[in-house]
Amino acid sequence: MTSGISRIAQRAQRIEPFYVMEVAKKARQMAAAFRHSAEPMLYLNIGEPDFTAPYLVQQAATEAIAAGHTQYTQATGLDPLRERISAWYASRFGVNIPTRRIVVTAGASAALQLACLALIEAGDEILMPNPSYPCNRHFVSAAEGTAVLLPTTAKDRYQLSAAAVEAAWTPRTRGVLLASPSNPTGTSIHPTALRQIHEQVSRRGGITLIDEIYLGLSHDDEFGHTALAIDDNIISINSFSKYFNMTGWRLGWLVVPDSLVDVVERIAQNLFICPSTIAQHAAMACFEPDSIAEYERRRAEFKARRDYFIPALRELGFSIPVVPDGAFYAWANCSELTERWGITGSWDFAFELMQRAHIAVTPGRDFGVAEVENFVRFSTANSMAQLQEAGARMSRALAVHGKHTERAHV
Repeated sequence: MTSGISRIAQRAQRIEPFYVMEVAKKARQMAAAFRHSAEPMLYLNIGEPDFTAPYLVQQAATEAIAAGHTQYTQATGLDPLRERISAWYASRFGVNIPTRRIVVTAGASAALQLACLALIEAGDEILMPNPSYPCNRHFVSAAEGTAVLLPTTAKDRYQLSAAAVEAAWTPRTRGVLLASPSNPTGTSIHPTALRQIHEQVSRRGGITLIDEIYLGLSHDDEFGHTALAIDDNIISINSFSKYFNMTGWRLGWLVVPDSLVDVVERIAQNLFICPSTIAQHAAMACFEPDSIAEYERRRAEFKARRDYFIPALRELGFSIPVVPDGAFYAWANCSELTERWGITGSWDFAFELMQRAHIAVTPGRDFGVAEVENFVRFSTANSMAQLQEAGARMSRALAVHGKHTERAHV
């Protein structure tokens, strides 16, 4: 008798490894080997703020537990929390989003799953930019759809254009899944370009889904606008993880048209019952004036880190085709450095950098096909001191290698 499961579902086999986590695992193994080194591993590979939830948020969670507010909520979330999210849209973006259209979820991941299950049939195709966040396309795949990655360029800020959507649309196309600001590039879609894309999609009876989990972390007034200002039929996915610094609390939300509220609620009731009650009570404190002031101070710090690190990378020989206008990433072409080191592609470069400089970064393999093999993603969610140390280490590693190369050619 053989042991184990003899057949694995095709949908599971279509899910590729999340390479950022594979790299993280290797980085931890190397870090253990380097534990006595004067240079501990610097982790610039994970997109997680080094800030945690502010005091008022932590206090609200403690008070909720003490008061016994730990039982199920309705599947769409606590009404007072939904009301505060609605008020945030009004005060921050000048957009009126009725509370009834906001569904609180177990992180942005649950929001994406709910949207995909509600709207994607087997065989449907969803257009997405290449590069883009890998998990988003896997949510499409899990709903029996197919993510179609369309090549993008620096000219379009690594975002889709209306012309690209029109050219790629087929009878199987169901819609688009965008992200603004984007992971891994940190670039946003210009509001005019987004409007044009949505018009193309709507004309064909399709759906526009947009991942806005980095929306609060915009650094350029030209961008930083929610897509919900364009049309009530746009579906927005958001999260408390990034701007609100609550990654491990696993709380997000979904904004849907009125026609989808009951459908999404029904699916959420069956799949999730409700989001974490404690996290919901805590998140209400995110919108207190003192908390917002702290988040804005932190946003300015993220911008300062970007303003330091992008020029530093360019001085080292990385090419940054588009300066990120939001989030906390640097999408850097490392092809000049791989050539200098005599290696091929960003995957090998990431492991060389781990070995030579004790710095973990994410190779482009996760984020799409083709051109991504020349890119690595740096996370600038780390402290300024760590970013400065990373710059110094890379400078030394490149300089030392240059000397070795010169001797080799004598």
